[in-house]
Amino acid sequence: MENRPPQVAIVDSNTLAAIGLRQVLQAAVPVMQVDVFGSFAELEANHPECYAHYFVAMNLVLENRSFFLEYRRKTIVLTTSTDPNAQLKDFHSLCINQPESQLAKSLLMLQQRGHAQQHRPQPAAAKVLSDREIEVLSLIVQGLINKEIADRLNIGLTTVITHRKNIMEKLGVRSVSALTIYAVMNGYVDINSI
Repeated sequence: MENRPPQVAIVDSNTLAAIGLRQVLQAAVPVMQVDVFGSFAELEANHPECYAHYFVAMNLVLENRSFFLEYRRKTIVLTTSTDPNAQLKDFHSLCINQPESQLAKSLLMLQQRGHAQQHRPQPAAAKVLSDREIEVLSLIVQGLINKEIADRLNIGLTTVITHRKNIMEKLGVRSVSALTIYAVMNGYVDINSI
């Protein structure tokens, strides 16, 4: 059987919002294939059963409720409010009106809730980062600035900057949000510490 990357569908008629979410998801998990559909009909025409998750605008979920109820464990409703009363019962929701770093944290919390039967993720078998880079990564995602990291680890500021650059190159990411998702997914930091 062919080893394929996980596939995720974004279904939203708001093209800019969909493209922005795709960018956040792909930055966070570069191996993930993210497809964008402007309507439910487009999703339906492209083998919807092959997707691991659907990120869907609330109006489209309401219009096609029977389909999404059948796949409610895979469906994440895109909302513009964090108010629980403004969200759909029986579905996971994701507020898209928040800064990128908070959006990344919300995605991680959804991932942890969705896979609650699993224990905390274990560090990757093939270690990509050195022990010192993992220490620097952990402090970056906890919100420390370079000077604070240097002071905490008792190393020079230029060394921190070099580690930070090397981490981003090794992981192929460009944002702190993507680093945060990588660190949590690999068990290097607990989501509750960020």
